[in-house]
Amino acid sequence: MARPEQVLVLEPPQELKFRGPFTDVVTATLKLTNPTDRNVCFKVKTTAPRRYCVRPNSGIIDAGTSINVSVMLQPFEYDPNEKSKHKFMVQSILAPRDMTDMEGVWKEAKSDELMDSKLRCSFEMPLENDKATELPALPKSASASLDDDEVKKIMEECRQLQMEVQRLREENKQIREDDGLRKRKPTQTAASHPGTMASTAMMTKDEGLSTRILALCLLFFVIGAIVGKLVL
Repeated sequence: MARPEQVLVLEPPQELKFRGPFTDVVTATLKLTNPTDRNVCFKVKTTAPRRYCVRPNSGIIDAGTSINVSVMLQPFEYDPNEKSKHKFMVQSILAPRDMTDMEGVWKEAKSDELMDSKLRCSFEMPLENDKATELPALPKSASASLDDDEVKKIMEECRQLQMEVQRLREENKQIREDDGLRKRKPTQTAASHPGTMASTAMMTKDEGLSTRILALCLLFFVIGAIVGKLVL
């Protein structure tokens, strides 16, 4: 005996479209509408249960109401030459008026009471024009977005930066040591030339401050250049 015609109205009616990129979860929405005066039990099944997460995958749709089902496609490596063979089926049955156990309804259902609708799945990547309007995604790693030569160049710049910072630290350390030696000069010298000592201390402090500013400027410049290459 042929099964009865589906009473639920599906939107979309025949195909679920998933729009890439597929490096993250992609969700398609399936709207189920019950235009009848009876409550309807439903289930959503798929031929690839490990690839999808469906919420809710079963339930009851009250008379004259609708429900949105989220179909979440898990991340995968997209191949444009491979056609999707995944399919979904929406199975439904009129709920008994005195229903207390939905699982019991499915177990006791007869084949001529079950209604079903099938949908195919399709995957598509955004067009080039669409990509231009989207915000660029940050690269997961330098090696994922740059070739080997660029990576080596950035590593070399980092190494040179570390050497330059180390050299500036040594110079700063030497300045502090020289400052300490000046402070340990005889007290009488300090007493006889107070203006000279104060001027020397200020010059030493200015030199240390200039060294730190130079190191910070150099650091920000190189980091900015590296980040600019990563984003590009």
